[in-house]
Amino acid sequence: MGNARNIAFWVVLFLLILALFNLFSGGQTTMTSQTISYSQFLDNVEAGEVARVTLDGEKAVIRGNDGSTYTAIVPQGVDLTDRLIENNVDVTAEPQERSGLLAYIGTLLPFLILIGIWIFLMNRMQGGGRGGAMGFGKSRAKLLTEKHGRVTFDDVAGIDEAKDELEEIVEFLRNPQKFSRLGGKIPKGALLVGPPGTGKTLLARAIAGEAGVPFFTISGSDFVEMFVGVGASRVRDMFEQAKKNAPCIVFIDEIDAVGRSRGVGYGGGNDEREQTLNQLLVEMDGFEANEGIIIVAATNRPDVLDPALLRPGRFDRQVQVPNPDIKGREKILGVHARKVPLGPDVDLRIIARGTPGFSGADLANLVNEAALTAARIGRRFVTMEDFENAKDKVMMGAERRSMVMSEDEKKLTAYHEAGHAIVGLNVPQHDPIHKATIIPRGRALGLVLSLPERDQLSVTYTKYTSKIAMAMGGKVAEELIFGKENVTSGAASDIQQVTRIARAMVTQFGMSETLGNIDYANEQQSYLGNYQGQAHASPETQEKIDEEVRKIVDEGYETAKRILTEKSEDLHRLAQGLLEYETLTGNEITRVIAGEPLNRGDDEDTPPDQGGAPSITAIPKTTKPKSNPDGGLEPEPTL
Repeated sequence: MGNARNIAFWVVLFLLILALFNLFSGGQTTMTSQTISYSQFLDNVEAGEVARVTLDGEKAVIRGNDGSTYTAIVPQGVDLTDRLIENNVDVTAEPQERSGLLAYIGTLLPFLILIGIWIFLMNRMQGGGRGGAMGFGKSRAKLLTEKHGRVTFDDVAGIDEAKDELEEIVEFLRNPQKFSRLGGKIPKGALLVGPPGTGKTLLARAIAGEAGVPFFTISGSDFVEMFVGVGASRVRDMFEQAKKNAPCIVFIDEIDAVGRSRGVGYGGGNDEREQTLNQLLVEMDGFEANEGIIIVAATNRPDVLDPALLRPGRFDRQVQVPNPDIKGREKILGVHARKVPLGPDVDLRIIARGTPGFSGADLANLVNEAALTAARIGRRFVTMEDFENAKDKVMMGAERRSMVMSEDEKKLTAYHEAGHAIVGLNVPQHDPIHKATIIPRGRALGLVLSLPERDQLSVTYTKYTSKIAMAMGGKVAEELIFGKENVTSGAASDIQQVTRIARAMVTQFGMSETLGNIDYANEQQSYLGNYQGQAHASPETQEKIDEEVRKIVDEGYETAKRILTEKSEDLHRLAQGLLEYETLTGNEITRVIAGEPLNRGDDEDTPPDQGGAPSITAIPKTTKPKSNPDGGLEPEPTL
């Protein structure tokens, strides 16, 4: 249909140009319609019937005594000037005109320019440029054809279950008879759900590389405009394009930008976004069937999506793309390390053990940082030490050795971090201490890192209270050693951490006997999906929540104070060890507390801990970001 319309357009344009050509050429013929032979012209000259002759190259324009005008063609090489003058004929010579095509082009050039401008504007209005004057309602979906950098399922690792479900969709597109003969229908949509950086977009690119069918990609924000109805028009146009290329796949990234629940928010919602969502719902599963079109969407906010969008028939499958486990991390590291020359001491499994909670994007960044670290030093391959340094940099930030600290500040920092470590070693449930340092990194003046022995799927009440006690160990150590009047603001991040954990225990996890098993947190959406906003708690209930949070934090404070009072000798030994060595690994902390010598070859450079325990801590998402390690002493905030 589109090709026939384009052909008709060019045919009409050709006829228009031909008509203009004939118009101009016809006008000139009218002006010089009468032509006589050269012999007749000479006879008229001899008879005195010619009053005036205008010579223009081979053409002679003749005006008779009676006022008539006619022309004659003069043969080449013949000079009539003397003969005409002898017969008293007025002779005029004009420059020779351009003949043939050049003459017509010179005449028609302004019209050709105007026609070219008209063609350009018409092409823009018809959608040749999707951003043109009439291109608001055109879809901005791009047809993905990756000839270079093609991604396949071999490049996707660590999320085997999600990959298996999407491989089935690809197989459905390749061989639909395999499933249709048993009555199975091709899925209409698949929603990829997972935290940021887990590989949702990478999975979609792998589908494009494997399927061998047209693959359209678009972002959810590309539908939304300031004009009401534009987004719905773009949805219609996108499905029109997809129908012409069916079977095909349409990938909508960040679909929560357009798929949020209707009727929520200030003023009852957004008309433009809701109209766009309504059109998307109709196109996906309405009266008109869209056979052969599979919608793949990605989001990390499934809780805000409209329930009508998630029902079977629209998104038949919700594919979870979680953070990888230890086996998945090892596979992901193997994929990203293909282009990196690794040293003989590199063990990807040890690195995978040391990166719990890392997403695929985090692991890719880790491998890149290790390669940059090795290149900065001048190595020809990446060693295990480079990976250890890269993990410390990713988790804690770059070392700030240029930062000048007084001896009193170093001592206070050492006791603060030693307090975290001693409490962490003596609470009932806490991740093993991996590393303590008083070298400033990022925003912190010192850090204590703890490392879970395995991937954490759930966290107990005892472990949360142990975390709170360890976080309070820094402030308690300052009070016991320097006195309450000399306590600094360095425990600000610790207080924020324990408050966040304790409030989550009370309002989300049902770990308070007084408040019971009720969710008092600020929920984004209720179970029925018809309410969105802040949970309404009465002032009395809010007061009870604050009391319970205060109670849990105070219990952690008392636990830390009891442990550091009983283990005061361990506290002094570890603080002195930190002042001497600046950075201690988990095994070295144990030896320093026991009074054993470390026997380091070089006291200034701390060797990486490669003895079984990996070197990065992972904090559950419900408590704190993994980039914020346990027990950091931060500088005084700027007010």
